[in-house]
Amino acid sequence: MSSTLSLPVANPLLTLTHSKPSLWIIELHNGVDNRLTHELINQGFMPALDIVEREWREQQRSALQNKKLEDGKGALIIVGKRDQDKFFSNGLDYANSSKDPNFFPLTFNPMLRRLLTYPIPTIAAINGHCYAGGFMLSLACDYRVMTDGSARNAWLCMNEVHFGAPWPLSFTAILSAKIGDHRLYRKVALEGHRFTAPEALQDGILDYIVKGKTADILAKAEEIADKFSGNATTGVWGLIRTNIYREALESIQRDIRAVTPQVDDAAARSRL
Repeated sequence: MSSTLSLPVANPLLTLTHSKPSLWIIELHNGVDNRLTHELINQGFMPALDIVEREWREQQRSALQNKKLEDGKGALIIVGKRDQDKFFSNGLDYANSSKDPNFFPLTFNPMLRRLLTYPIPTIAAINGHCYAGGFMLSLACDYRVMTDGSARNAWLCMNEVHFGAPWPLSFTAILSAKIGDHRLYRKVALEGHRFTAPEALQDGILDYIVKGKTADILAKAEEIADKFSGNATTGVWGLIRTNIYREALESIQRDIRAVTPQVDDAAARSRL
């Protein structure tokens, strides 16, 4: 079984490949650096997640009915554009997303919630730089495998502190759920540290690093998918994740709007 679909149809920004019965791959190819725009998320990524879940659930129901659990396996890999080794995602299109007060509550946060509760294992195949919103996308996945950066520089970084962008509550919730050490939390959020892949592996942000190009990173991601896709057969993977990340999911749903530095300074002026 093999199928390929490009979304959105009129202006493809990602390609969904069902390469074998238990594996789906979403390849992001929005421009040079895979900015996570309204269109990519709403018209590409979210529909692709629905398609994958629908196809997997049909297989899993049939597997249970026929008492062939092996046929109910499933896993999803998310990777940057395959024909380059420079970007997984460079984050949001900040100039445009910041103009929309509903970008986080109606576009970005639903994507994070969807990934945190997804019913099959998810693997981020990080084949280049992974910044800001792209970093959050990777953290929302179950596993992260990245290029080791030996052939070409590749960094993970939450750089909002450097250009004055406040964090939405969803970012804080994801970081709290995925990173427990307060020193690492500070390093990521307040210092905006630019992690090399070996550093991120040592600090527990990554699960694996791989020498080579995108094909090699994908091969390792597929190895992880093959190892854990069987854990989806009984249908409880997503249910367990929902409980594990319940506090994060509730925080994301609360939709507290971020206060900008300008608003904060105006309040300080009136107070002082």
